[in-house]
Amino acid sequence: MSDIFTLESRDPEQYRRETRKSNLIIMITFAVLAMALASLSVHFFGNPEGGNTLWNLAGVLAGVIATTAVFKLHFWRQPWMEAARYGWRLKRSLMSITNILHTVKDGVEQGNPTALRVMRFYHLGLEQMYRLENNESALCDLLDESRSHLNTLQAQGIDPEQPSLDPAWIEQLKPKKARKR
Repeated sequence: MSDIFTLESRDPEQYRRETRKSNLIIMITFAVLAMALASLSVHFFGNPEGGNTLWNLAGVLAGVIATTAVFKLHFWRQPWMEAARYGWRLKRSLMSITNILHTVKDGVEQGNPTALRVMRFYHLGLEQMYRLENNESALCDLLDESRSHLNTLQAQGIDPEQPSLDPAWIEQLKPKKARKR
């Protein structure tokens, strides 16, 4: 993660529609490429009497590689991928916190302002992700912990609005042996 990630207001229904559309486009692209490349590999290298499983598999694997290349080189920058890009960045930001969550929790217990801010962003980010993905059960489980942490922030005089995650905060909170050199 190289830059500050900021939560954006998103309509969950629209987000799900847009991500379904982008997923469908990618799946269709893979199906077409995999079938075409499998057919071509059997046609050019296969045995007309059968037993072309390896050539079919090679074509499907080539389809995976081709779909990945099309995705990274062309699809990723398309406007219809914007919701998926946002979701990916949100999950990546949350994962960077999850990877050091024990350290963040220790910092929260010690009243570390950076840890308190990171934990608030984590709660806000998880809440948004659960809403976007329509995961009501996980959202309900999170809300009590989030409210309790909000009270801690207010008692410390820290702004409860933490819509952004600065990667420098993560680096500050990483255990010394895990920091980049």
